[in-house]
Amino acid sequence: MQSSSGYDVIVVGAGVAGGALINCLARDGRRLLCIERHLRNPDGSLTEPSRIVGELLQPGGCEKLQQLGLSEALTGIDAQPIYGYAMFLDGRSEKISYTPPQQNLRVGHSFHNGRFLKRLRQIAAHNANVTLVEGNVLSLENDAAGNVIGVSYRDAQKTLCRAYASLTIACDGCSSSLRKRAAAQHQVSVYSNFHGLVLDMSHIPFPNHGHVVLANPSPVLFYPISSTEVRCLVDISSEYQGDVSEYMLEVVMPQIPQQFKQPFEKAVTAGKSRMMPNRVMPAPAGILPGALLLGDSFNMRHPLTGGGMTVALSDVSIIRDLLRQVPHLSDVQTVTEKLRVFYSARKPMSTTINILANALYTLFCAKTDPALKDMRDACFEYLGQGGRMTHDPISMLGGIKPQRFLLVIHFFAVAFYGCGRALLPFPTPERLTKAWGIFRASFNVIKPLIDAENLRPLSWLPISSL
Repeated sequence: MQSSSGYDVIVVGAGVAGGALINCLARDGRRLLCIERHLRNPDGSLTEPSRIVGELLQPGGCEKLQQLGLSEALTGIDAQPIYGYAMFLDGRSEKISYTPPQQNLRVGHSFHNGRFLKRLRQIAAHNANVTLVEGNVLSLENDAAGNVIGVSYRDAQKTLCRAYASLTIACDGCSSSLRKRAAAQHQVSVYSNFHGLVLDMSHIPFPNHGHVVLANPSPVLFYPISSTEVRCLVDISSEYQGDVSEYMLEVVMPQIPQQFKQPFEKAVTAGKSRMMPNRVMPAPAGILPGALLLGDSFNMRHPLTGGGMTVALSDVSIIRDLLRQVPHLSDVQTVTEKLRVFYSARKPMSTTINILANALYTLFCAKTDPALKDMRDACFEYLGQGGRMTHDPISMLGGIKPQRFLLVIHFFAVAFYGCGRALLPFPTPERLTKAWGIFRASFNVIKPLIDAENLRPLSWLPISSL
């Protein structure tokens, strides 16, 4: 067995969270070991991972990337600027921009996930404080007091190794091997599956915008990932057992905008679909001295709104700033105190994006529930009203305005808007019953999410459903 020490921090995983973190901490003078399972090609060059999500970085995430000094990771990868979203429902469309008129432009970017990760790793590889190692982490190492002091792993040659550091940070993604040890009570739910396609096309209905088609029974997303390619994500229930290609052609294709149909059909018939489960996991409570979880190993929300990278980069920014206040990471007590601050400081961004993503997914997958279908239609109309009814929600989705209680206010404003629609042209007993059904369905969507995020004082309300 080989052993190595002398590191300040061990980072497990070099995805978005891990790749950003090693760059930031190394620039602060920390000595880092980063262990990534799939790091290099046979010729020794860095790999370019292939994923179907993690390809749209919201404006708030781009601003965090800039604050971290890593904007160069968006250069040289044919990243596309994104200015907002276009929504489609029953032949109608609404274009919603991140930036209200007369305000400074806020821009997101979309790209191939693998190209972005490779750039982060290339930047890190040029820092003398970073040691990049290909390996598979097996377990955490502990001292007699139970504090985490490092990891054991097998390197690319299958040699069993141990590495020691003052702080171990697991950024090893949704299938984290270390989460069971660091957060034994975690609960991962699979809401649905995304089936991803790459469409060969350069012109889309609303250039430089994400496209959300509110199809039945679930949404379909389109956004550019290069100057000649568009990513399509089709949400399909995890319970569906039929032929996926047939489903896409017969159920999905008739509902998407005309401009997408030919390249969509071409990609489906070519058999280029790839599947990824859509996992949801609230951030687990509890602190394990000497260890920290970040990224998807720590907290996941439905990827419908593309908020995962924004939350991850926000977390990296917070932990970087807190660790700058600790001269010696071997001071376990001080580091533990900073981790407690971290768990509180991340809440505005993470809670806002988590609740918004999961609530919108539930509304947009109304299926056979007439009350939720009414809420979906009300949400579409509400977002098209302009003013704060449009710009507050899109700012929260974009990570620009992470305000949890503002989100709850707008959610119930949509509910009351839907109730008002149901009562027109004048209230009747039947319409009042329908309006109550809409409000009840809305409450039953948002309250469990509030409870899961422990959003106080609303989570203290001893009613989870109506």
